[in-house]
Amino acid sequence: MECSFRFSTYEEVEILNLTVIKRDGRHEPYSKEKLEAGLRKAFEKRPITQDEFKKLVSRIERDIQLGEKRNEIKSSRIGEILMKHLKKIDAVAYIRFASVYRSFKDVQTFQRELKKILRKKK
Repeated sequence: MECSFRFSTYEEVEILNLTVIKRDGRHEPYSKEKLEAGLRKAFEKRPITQDEFKKLVSRIERDIQLGEKRNEIKSSRIGEILMKHLKKIDAVAYIRFASVYRSFKDVQTFQRELKKILRKKK
């Protein structure tokens, strides 16, 4: 206060000792960097500020932490939490992520997911 400088602090959720169980059964430590990389790909060329991005990551990590009683979480659960948040924020980012995460096999699968989103927006 005396020097008249302003500053801000951000608290980040820290998930300690969380092991991710991959689809093939492998176990690996939770990686915030992997979560952020997946989100960055989904939001590529989409209108999201750095501050909004950080808040989104924090909300997702909070949900991961609140939803797990053990020190393990399936990667599929992380993906579902992520998609829940993306669907609320940006339909294009959601579709991008879902198409990779759910391994859309063909255009019809892609169209079905788009129709679900469009129905909910009406």
